[in-house]
Amino acid sequence: MPSTQLNFGTSQRLRSLCRLLLRAEKRSWEVPGGWKAYSQANKPDPKKQAGRMSHLKNRAEKQKRQRERMESIEARLVAGQKNELPRQSKTLTLKNAVLYDIPTVAGEKKDTSGPLPASYSPRFIEAAWYAWWVKEGFFKPEYQNQLPHQKPDVFSLPIPPPNITGSLHLGHALTVAIEDALVRWKRMEGCQVLWVPGSDHAGIATQAVVERKIWKERGALRQDLTREEFLQEVWNWKEEKGNDILQQLKVMGASLDWDRACFTMDSDFFQAVTEAFVQLHEEGLIYRDRQLVNWSCALRSAISDIEVENRQLEGRTELSVPGVQDKVLFGVLVTFAYKVEGAEGEELPVATTRPETMLGDVAVAVHPDDLRYVHLHGKRLQHPFTGQLLPIITDSSVERDVGTGAVKITPAHSHVDYELGRRHGLPVVSVIAEDGTMTPECGEWLQGFHSAS
Repeated sequence: MPSTQLNFGTSQRLRSLCRLLLRAEKRSWEVPGGWKAYSQANKPDPKKQAGRMSHLKNRAEKQKRQRERMESIEARLVAGQKNELPRQSKTLTLKNAVLYDIPTVAGEKKDTSGPLPASYSPRFIEAAWYAWWVKEGFFKPEYQNQLPHQKPDVFSLPIPPPNITGSLHLGHALTVAIEDALVRWKRMEGCQVLWVPGSDHAGIATQAVVERKIWKERGALRQDLTREEFLQEVWNWKEEKGNDILQQLKVMGASLDWDRACFTMDSDFFQAVTEAFVQLHEEGLIYRDRQLVNWSCALRSAISDIEVENRQLEGRTELSVPGVQDKVLFGVLVTFAYKVEGAEGEELPVATTRPETMLGDVAVAVHPDDLRYVHLHGKRLQHPFTGQLLPIITDSSVERDVGTGAVKITPAHSHVDYELGRRHGLPVVSVIAEDGTMTPECGEWLQGFHSAS
């Protein structure tokens, strides 16, 4: 039998296999009931015992031959390994990509007279075709008039506009591939097809990206620029990233009508959105009102509910707040008391986890059936800092068993208080400014002080 040269990995695995088999054979001889144990046992039945002994003897001789064969194989492997050269590590080498090198003017039809590459080359196959498709107008709905199988059906859809905050990712590629297959199929059916490209300004997200860019390049904040200067920075970003996104779509071969490319902040769209809102308002389908919003002091902008991360605090918790160097303590129930007007020495205690908003208190609410405060119904409390007189109102939404059973009402800084204040016609006094500092309504001694400090 011709010998076969084994590499180092194969030799190692065979040697390990041989050792395992040898150990298994050795254990089979040493366990109770094996040949050694049986030869020393009592012999109750001579005839049966003679047959079993012959069988075991033959089996022992067979196992001995197998063991000698395994030892011989292992010895040859060891000898071969010593003479074996060190294993050379394999490195992957990429084949040179075949490129389309026939001179072709952009927009001219590709020359297909030459031979195809021996193996598939995407860069060779895809080269020069897209520019010709666009020039010939294959992606425009008007091209349907040239089809012999044209139908009166219309198939139109916009691309889900990607945000200009960055580049396209795999999710965009999947969506584009599916939609491209649909519109090409509809064109083949003879429909009049329009697939509109575009991009989304992504409001707050783009603002945050541009702010980081300005800080990295200039060390400047948005507030250091004028409105016009910052808007120009955003438009510069849009031109840079927006063009990258459109180029990515072209590389993917998306059959979009580029003459109708849109941006969500184009003047035409801006006017269309304004007109739509005006019509809806005139028809009574939407209304304008003063409401509380989720406000970001860092972005100086309103935040939608879906972008807010709500956290339930079980107790004292220190959290980082933008604009404040040290962590701020939350989750602590603070109790203080308002003096009752005209009642010497009588006070009404209230409990809150946001004591900084007490400067915007406009009333204190108690449950109408809470016997502790029945004698205070209709009376007023004196604010210790602003001097304002706060009415004591009754509302069945107050939980008598929480805190002191008396709730301070700050409509400008609590959604719950805002709704309660609307039911009772209470004023809305904002004491925290857009940048998180205290407003003049708090008094000169606190104006400009950071509410989280």
